[in-house]
Order: sequence, then C-alpha cells, then structure tokens
Amino acid sequence: MAISVHWSWITVISCFLCMGGEVRCECTEDNVQIKGGHYNLTKQLQRSSILVYHCPEGRYPYPYLTRLCQPNGTWKPAPKDNQECKIVECPDPNVLVNGNVFPPQMNYLVGNKTMYECYSGYTLRGSSSRVCLKNGKWSGSTPICSRDSGDNCADPGIPAGASRTGNIFGIDDSVKYTCKDKLFLVGSRERVCQENGHWTAKEPACYYKHTYDTPLEISEAFGSAIKESLTTLDTTDDTQEGRKIRISKSGVLNIYIAVDISESINEEQFKEARNAVTKLISKISSFSVTPNYEIVFFSSEIFEVANILDFLDSKIVLKTVMSNLEKFEIDDRNTGTNLNLVFMNFYEKMSIIKHQVGEEGFKEHRHAIIIFTDGAYNMGGEPAPTVERIKNLVYMKHATEQNTQPRDEYLDIYVFAIGAEIFDDDLQPLTAGTGGQHYFRLNNIESLQDTFDKIIDEEEVKGLCGLHKEYEEPDISQKKLIYPWLAFIYVQNEKSKKCLGSLVTRKFVLTAAHCFTFGDLPEHVTVEFDGGKKEAVKNFILHTKYNISAKSKEGVDEFYDYDVALIELMDYVNISSELRPICIPCTQQTSDALRLVGQSTCRQQEELLLPNNYEPLSFLTKTSNFVDEKHVNAKLHEKREECIKQALNAPGIRTTNVEDAVTDNFLCTGGLYPYRDHIACTGDSGGAVFKNYEERTIQVALVSWGTKNLCGTQPSGRVESDLTSRDFHINLFRVAPFLKSILGNKIQDDYEPLTFLKDVGDV
Repeated sequence: MAISVHWSWITVISCFLCMGGEVRCECTEDNVQIKGGHYNLTKQLQRSSILVYHCPEGRYPYPYLTRLCQPNGTWKPAPKDNQECKIVECPDPNVLVNGNVFPPQMNYLVGNKTMYECYSGYTLRGSSSRVCLKNGKWSGSTPICSRDSGDNCADPGIPAGASRTGNIFGIDDSVKYTCKDKLFLVGSRERVCQENGHWTAKEPACYYKHTYDTPLEISEAFGSAIKESLTTLDTTDDTQEGRKIRISKSGVLNIYIAVDISESINEEQFKEARNAVTKLISKISSFSVTPNYEIVFFSSEIFEVANILDFLDSKIVLKTVMSNLEKFEIDDRNTGTNLNLVFMNFYEKMSIIKHQVGEEGFKEHRHAIIIFTDGAYNMGGEPAPTVERIKNLVYMKHATEQNTQPRDEYLDIYVFAIGAEIFDDDLQPLTAGTGGQHYFRLNNIESLQDTFDKIIDEEEVKGLCGLHKEYEEPDISQKKLIYPWLAFIYVQNEKSKKCLGSLVTRKFVLTAAHCFTFGDLPEHVTVEFDGGKKEAVKNFILHTKYNISAKSKEGVDEFYDYDVALIELMDYVNISSELRPICIPCTQQTSDALRLVGQSTCRQQEELLLPNNYEPLSFLTKTSNFVDEKHVNAKLHEKREECIKQALNAPGIRTTNVEDAVTDNFLCTGGLYPYRDHIACTGDSGGAVFKNYEERTIQVALVSWGTKNLCGTQPSGRVESDLTSRDFHINLFRVAPFLKSILGNKIQDDYEPLTFLKDVGDV
C-alpha cells in the first residue's frame, strides 16, 4: 500500500491507533486559514469539532462554509490554499420576458445596479431598477412586462435566477418554477390562478447558499402576521395573504417551539436563539390571546422547558415558563441530532389534546410549530413522515370527506434556518400553512430579537393600550419607547405651570386638575410628546367635584380630592412605537391586557393590580436624561391608615381628622419601609402612577400632592423620601365614572370612545 510522502510512519501508526480508539487524534490548523476572514472552532482541534468560517458583510466563505474534524485527525473537506471571502453574488436577472435588462453582465455582484425596459406594447410592473444587496437579494420587486390579455390572473412574472413553465393565466391554470445553476428555490414551486384573480401562495425566490433573509423581511413576513392573528380574534377571508396564525373567538392557539442545541449550533447561536424565543413569547403575551406552549431544546434527546399539557390543565403559568426559559443552559451536548424526535413529541402532545377535548373540541384548536435548526439531523430517521402524520391529525381528513371546508389554516409550521451550513433541501419540505412565507434563512440570529421586538410596531396593534419596549440600560431614544404614553403639559398664562400627563386615547391626555387655575383657556395649554412634537388643545375638562377650597373651613387650605382632568387634543395623534396610549382602569381594553376572560369587572382589575399591603408602583420625573423612573410602594389595606396619618403634619392642614385631607380616593406612598421610596417633585404633578403587567403598562393613579417639599429648588428629579414624607395619588379606580363620562361617551361623533366595564357607574 502506497503512503503519501507527506505522512511520517509515526503519524500513520498514530492514526491507525486513533481509529481504533486507543489514541486521540487531533486535527491541525495547517492550510485552514481563509483570505479576508477568520474562523472559529466548536471543540478546538478535537475530533467532531466544526470549523466555521466568517467573512465581512457582503462577502461569504468560498468554496466551503465549514469543515469537520474526523476521527482520523483529518479535515473534511480537506484544506486547500484557495479558501477566501468571496464577494456576494445575486441571481441572474436576465429572465425578463418581453423586455431588456441593462447592463448585461456575466455576474451581478453587491452594489451592481440593473435597469429594466419593456418592448413596445408592454407595460412594466414592478421595479424599473434594482440593486444587488449584501444579503444576495435584489432590491425592490420582480419586474414584469405584461399587457392586458383578458386572463383572469395577471402575469406572475419570473423571479431572478428562475425559469417558469406555464404561460396561460386563466382560472385553475398553474405556473411552475425551478432555479438555475447553484441556486435553490425558497417558497412554493407551483402557483394556481384562483377565481378571485389572485395566484395562490407568494412569489418564490432563488437563493444561493450565501443568501439570507433580513430582519426587516422576517418582521414583515412573520412578525406582522402574528400580530394580526393575536389582535384579531374573528376569522378572516381565506384569500387574505400574510395572516399566519389564525384563531377564532371560540378557538384555542397552541404554539410549539423547538430549538436545536446540537454541536453544529454553537454556544452563541444557542443563547441568541433562546433569547429570541424569550422575546417572541414575551411579545405574544402582550396580546389578549393566551396561547398554550410546548417549548423544547433538542439534540439527540429532548430537554423540555414547558409542557403544553400543563397549560391545558392550568398547572403552570407563563411567568414560570419565562423564568425557566431564561435560566436554561446547555450542560452537556450529545453528539447526535434527532429532529424527527421533536416532531414525534409534538405529534404525541397533539394526539393527547385531541383525546382530552374530543374531536369536536379539537376542531377549534389552531397549531403553530416554530423550529430553530440547521437541519443537520443524523439519527431518528427522516422527520417528513411524522410531519405528514401531524398534518393528517390537524386537517382531520377523515372528518372532512363530507365537509368541503379545508383545514389548512389550522396548522402552520415555520422553520428558522440557523447555523453555519444549512440543509435547505431537508428543511423546506417540513414547512406547512397557507398564506405567506414559512421558511426563513438567517445569516445570524443576533438580529432576530430585534425582529421580534418590532412585533408591536405595526399598524394592526394601534388600538392596543400599554404596549411598550424594555431595555436594561436605555438611552434617551429608547426611553421614548419604554414610556410611549408620556406627555409634557405646559400652561402659559398669568402663572405658568409644567405638569406631566399620559396619553389615554388618540384624542385625550390624562393629568391633574390642579395643573390648571381659574382663567386658563385651551389656547394657553400645549401638550408635547416625544420631548419635541407639540399638539394644540381643543378643551380641558376638570372633574366636576374638584374644588381646592372645599375644605378650608375644616382646616384644609388646599383640598385635592378628585384632582383629575382630561385634555382633549385638537387633532388625533398618529400612533407609533414612540407614541401610544397607556391602559387605564375599568375598561375592556385593560381587561384584554390583563387577559381577564368573560365578563370582567372593575373590582377584578383592582384586585389583580393592587393585591398586596405593599404594592410596588412607578411614576416618572423629568431629568436631563429625558425622564427617569421613580419607584414607590403603595401602602394598601391595613397598611394604608398608618401611611395617611402623616398628612396631618403637612403645611396648610390644621384638622385633626386625617380623612378631611385624605379621602378614599387617594393612594399613599413614601417613607422608608419596606424600601425607601422616591418622593414626588412639583414637576411630577399629573404624571401616571403605573404598573407594568408583563408586556403592558397599566396606569392605576396619577401624582397629586405631598406633605413635604424635599426637592428644594429642583422642579423634578430622583429625590428620596424621608421617614415622614408622604405622597398622595388619585386612585383611578375611584374616579372611573368621571373617565367614563368623557372617554366612554358614545353620544358624540368627535372621537372614538373607550369601552368601560358594566360595573362602572355614572358621575
């Protein structure tokens, strides 16, 4: 047997021993370098270690993306000197029928621009010019040269890099796509012309191995569809594209999530995937729909974080699942990957659910499966047959033989392809669902958290109150996303005043009545959002029972009971991620945010939001850093009486009866127990006293008055309480009838009213 001269006899003997398991052979770093990039190793140079190449944006590793260290100490594929970071190429755009593409080129690289022109008699649809982007895709949309031919459907065009069969576009006619050269098809290979003049499915695309989907594309194709599903509980027209997870008013939504933690997925990718899943679940929890979750991590076996059967049996709450998810770490990864085991687990859980709820009940269950993997399974067999079993179970084909109504919309399977080298041909057939895209190819998973974070930014959720974002160490721009309801109120009259307020509808701002004095008119008032945009005021309405001198004879110089006012803006504000309403008590919108099912009550909301003797709450204060959050503990129930006694020591209070100054309409904060509270300053007046309930912000009170001025000359800022200082905040649950009389007024056409709960009386 001839042995290469590059091997010494010692190397040969060592490797023979290695293959027998007696000596551990390691790979070397000879000739594995990449020109213009770098690499990392999953297990250093040990056997089964994966070498992963990395290139700057706009370039990709060529000719190989990864190498595997084999038991005999050699790399597969074998190292060569020509490994480099090659500039990204886009698919050939010269597929335009009845038109020309300029300039003609052999290859189209990042930054190349193309122009499109139709022959005489043809009209251009789509983009007239496109640019090759860093992710290997063309900007804009597919150019199509067409003319009115009387067909039922318009010419669907040909994506760059593709070829199409089928040129007749009547009802039930179909077109089929294939990709050229080294490209592969993402999306449906076939589209059919429907009676409504629309093609089934979305336009497919041809990808290179270096092509990936951007966060914006994923957000539009996946995130916005989930938002729509979670905020619209009615069933929709089957022809509507983009809707991905559907649920009816009487339906149940089951979400199954699996994250690949095999060796081919590195530690950083695992953490990013785990964080992305956490972000996705937290955003879904913002909405009124409450899904059941099955969450697993997998390699050769399954590590279960949440069992969907526990949700159905009410044995677990989402908060516990979120905590378990955040804590989950990889202790010891197995070398194998069993993707089929994941689908078998989901199939078994669905079967148990069907058995528990019965066939009729199971018809109301929608199922969404979300998989994060590179598709490199090496044990357990192919998952495709198990996916078919899942489809048969959900589609109830035996039950629909007499029923012409298809059940395709009851199952969605999404695949997020992550990893250094992705097995697209194995993964794409595993997707399922009607409507838009179900297969997403990620260059890196770090951006996926931001993608899921954008779920709350779209137009479909503009009616939802209390939505916000969260950041650990926010800058000024991020604070606007944390407190998107914050309003700055300026009154410019004989006596100027500055207050805070909160946007409670697109037309109204809630603040304190004492921010206004006799003689103030709407034209004296300006409301500012985002620290910049100013809104004119149409009117402001004080509570009818507010009277600052009402108790002067009882020894209370300034009486702040019913210290609440509503400012009506001249125009509707435009809702965005930086400007949206806060939730207020005793409305149906807040019941939805709290996920109170059935006919809820105002009392239920209060018991849920203010249950404890010491209830942590927050309010804002203006600072050089835009605003800062102050933290307090409301003293409630049997702890309230001791708290309000300090009001008798406030300037201007001569009564010995504390209830003359502090009625049941106030919450009390301040002091040193159980923690040292922050104290309110003059500029904090009218601001929201709020509580974050999971992903929603609920205002429970507003800043009214205090016993001590500990802020000195500072109009605002983070100032702490002393032993006897107290602040009193108008409890919004106690003034709900006033809020209802304005915000819930249905006998007017000037603004859209809120829906208040039935147990809220009239003023």
